Amino acid sequence: MAYIVTEPCINCKYTNCAAVCPVDAFREGPNFLTIDPIDCIDCDACVPECPVEAIFPDDEVPEEWEHYIELNDRLAEKWDEYLINETKDPLPDADDWAEKDEKFELLKEDWD
Repeated sequence: MAYIVTEPCINCKYTNCAAVCPVDAFREGPNFLTIDPIDCIDCDACVPECPVEAIFPDDEVPEEWEHYIELNDRLAEKWDEYLINETKDPLPDADDWAEKDEKFELLKEDWD
């Protein structure tokens, strides 16, 4: 089992979760974080640190967000060079985006 970052993270990208990860499993994208399922040791340290409640065990991801399981796997591989293990400032409008729903189409996969 691995932990999965889901839709509430999009356009927020709070990094408190990445800073507490003991195995550096988080990867950073332009407006989203992902967890590498190979590196994740299922320690649960990241879950309480996420202020938007975006992180779930892969077997507890809400049904409407199950596609994030494959997405995390794919993006972790794509963003492998963008390891993040420290707290950074969230995106500028993170607090405004934190409560918004249906943000999937806003996910940016490329840094360009």
